[in-house]
Amino acid sequence: MNNSKPIYVTKPFLPPLEDFIPYLEKIWERRILTNGGPFHEQLEVDLAEFLGVKHLALVSNGTLGLVVAFQTLHIAGEVITTPYSFVATAHSLIWNDLKPVFIDIDPATCNLDPAKIEAAITPQTTAIMPVHCYGTPCDVAAIQRVADVYGLKVVYDAAHAFDVRVKGESVLCHGDLSVMSFHATKVFNTFEGGAIVCPNAKTKQRIDYLKNFGFVDEVTVTAPGINAKMNEFQSALGLLQLKHLASAVEARKKIAQTYLEALRAVPGITCFATAPDVTPNYSYFPILVGPDYPLSRDGLYQKLREQKIFARRYFYPLISNMPMYRGLASAAPANLPVATRIAEQVLCLPIYPDLSAQQVETILELIVARK
Repeated sequence: MNNSKPIYVTKPFLPPLEDFIPYLEKIWERRILTNGGPFHEQLEVDLAEFLGVKHLALVSNGTLGLVVAFQTLHIAGEVITTPYSFVATAHSLIWNDLKPVFIDIDPATCNLDPAKIEAAITPQTTAIMPVHCYGTPCDVAAIQRVADVYGLKVVYDAAHAFDVRVKGESVLCHGDLSVMSFHATKVFNTFEGGAIVCPNAKTKQRIDYLKNFGFVDEVTVTAPGINAKMNEFQSALGLLQLKHLASAVEARKKIAQTYLEALRAVPGITCFATAPDVTPNYSYFPILVGPDYPLSRDGLYQKLREQKIFARRYFYPLISNMPMYRGLASAAPANLPVATRIAEQVLCLPIYPDLSAQQVETILELIVARK
């Protein structure tokens, strides 16, 4: 059964190369490679319209987007966040000299549990950074209620949430800022890249200064900014990706439905449900491998690897278990029982547009076989 080619948890979607050639020719002709070129400007406009948001600033990657977001809002002190995410979530706080305060997650969504926020607030707390994990929307209304009572800013790590909607409205419209990633593994990618969704033109202007070293004009620097600009090659790919996005998401949807139908009744395997008012982007397909399954999560992980199927324990280990964070009081495993359990059981199965029906069937046969 061993496959001739490896199957990874995700694979970058790339449109036909011949479709990209005209964009490259334009870049060569214009000799504008970065610093807010024509493709960059067009992509900001097209993405804002596509996503249904008012203002959007492109950045070179999602991590720098988070770093710039906290600079934009002048955040200081402590930020309440989740331990169940990619390390960039917490790293962006450290780069801003902020202290992460971890709270537990909701077992149904893997998102930060709003009911745990209030108990974690101290006089030093200034913000909350939830994550729309796997593209599943956070309970934005509950989070905002707490933020409003205590005067806290809310910055969403929306790395997985490209074009996710609740009741037809973009989930990116919530909070003070939302930061997306356009990394190669994402539903919408620009090789590397990202964007910050902001509520007004004034905030976007500050972001535009900060992502370009703080420059206002040729001789005026208004803040200690950073180089977080998206270049013309990334922007051109983004414009082309938008044209193919619907078919890519539809392919992901079919794979997700096949997985769900085959695995929902398998003892010991838990799949996550999508709320009926949510329009997902099918960015990931996580399962939980529980004690009723004959193999441990790591046993199933290894079984798949032996067949060159590289599923991912995503997110494991928890951010709070990593050396630079585990000394924090909030990082104690006793404080995070749900996140700890899910991190020990989770396995993300391969899902990307080029994954064939036969490959999906092979993956399912290995899981359902239960040996």
